Amino acid sequence: MKLLSLACVGLLLLFACKDDQTVEVGAQTSMVFKSTVFNAGTVYKGEVIKAVFEVENTGDHPLVFGEVRPSCSCTVAKKPKKPLMPGKRTKIVAEVNTDDLHTKRIHKVVTVMTNTSPNITLLEIKGRIK
Repeated sequence: MKLLSLACVGLLLLFACKDDQTVEVGAQTSMVFKSTVFNAGTVYKGEVIKAVFEVENTGDHPLVFGEVRPSCSCTVAKKPKKPLMPGKRTKIVAEVNTDDLHTKRIHKVVTVMTNTSPNITLLEIKGRIK
């Protein structure tokens, strides 16, 4: 837990300084996802599912995205590169390659680490392969 907090602070230091903006290092903020579950419905084997998760910084400090880690190699997730300022929105996009899946049921998880409390949020991608 301490290591994760230090990593978040380190990322905050790396990405916080742009132009003349000042950012309070180590400050926690809050965020709200429009939804943490993406239901892809029924897809055909070989399709790539593009799951989009919208997030808003509802706190008073910049929201820093540490690690955004998919649960398996068939899923690729892209995180915002810069801190998200208070009141602003952004998207986390995850793609699931169904060609690599060997079951009919899709349930993938993307772990998002941020400078919030709690600092881990799980995003789910669900669906079925026809």
